[in-house]
Amino acid sequence: MASELDTSIGNQIQIPSPSPSLSQPQPLQDRVAIVTGSARGIGQAIALHLGSLGAKLIINHTSSKSTHEAELVASQINNSLSSSLNNNNTPRAITVRADVSDPTQVKSLFDKAEEAFNSPVHILVNSTGINDSKYPTIANTSLKDFDNISSVNARGAFLCCKEAANRVKRGGGDRIILLSKSLVGALKPGAAAYTASKAAAETMTKILAKELKGTRITANCVAPGPIATELFFTGKSEEYVKRVIEESPFGGLGETEEVAPLAGFLATDASEWVNGQVIRVNGGYV
Repeated sequence: MASELDTSIGNQIQIPSPSPSLSQPQPLQDRVAIVTGSARGIGQAIALHLGSLGAKLIINHTSSKSTHEAELVASQINNSLSSSLNNNNTPRAITVRADVSDPTQVKSLFDKAEEAFNSPVHILVNSTGINDSKYPTIANTSLKDFDNISSVNARGAFLCCKEAANRVKRGGGDRIILLSKSLVGALKPGAAAYTASKAAAETMTKILAKELKGTRITANCVAPGPIATELFFTGKSEEYVKRVIEESPFGGLGETEEVAPLAGFLATDASEWVNGQVIRVNGGYV
């Protein structure tokens, strides 16, 4: 937890070390996972955590500006884990640029995952999300901004769910995980478009879990509270951030590393009886 006001986001990437006992299979050994929006922030932390559990990763990013960051995440996973989890030089993580609001690019994302690892996809984590850094009221939200947010957060979630429902391996141990936000419960003024888009993702998750009856694919939603990421700090004044910190029972902002283990649990066999749920991880924020 970030207990002090700190609006700087570090460039250092830390990945958990593999289990000391490498004779035992890792919980996600060789399962293929796509993590969208994983070049930075919460998505990055989730990708690194799944990698430490043995998964093979698709590090997805959406623009040329995030290419270097995505490559850094993939390189960290490969350099840290390849020698201990397999005896050859096959990469365990690759980067794929794709816009989740474009159905053709979402399909290509899954195609490239299958081609890279010669395997169906076992896990999808949709972490991509954008917000309006002006934090306007509904009366002052432009239609363009509303459409942009909805396109990535709601349409993107729908397209990823649609592709995953048809492509994720069936029969057990296979997971669809969406990222929402605790704002859906907090209902804070100034974030209506963003909150509505995340509420849509939560609703789709619950319905998808029922529609996948008989496949043994689970669908769940992780809903973090205020997390110390670039997305959180952008557009917020120091006073606003201090108020958010004061609202927390823990007196601080969450860290991405405090969200990733929940996604990791939902990706493993241990979570099989957890399905169609929205789980908030926010330190009691709401």
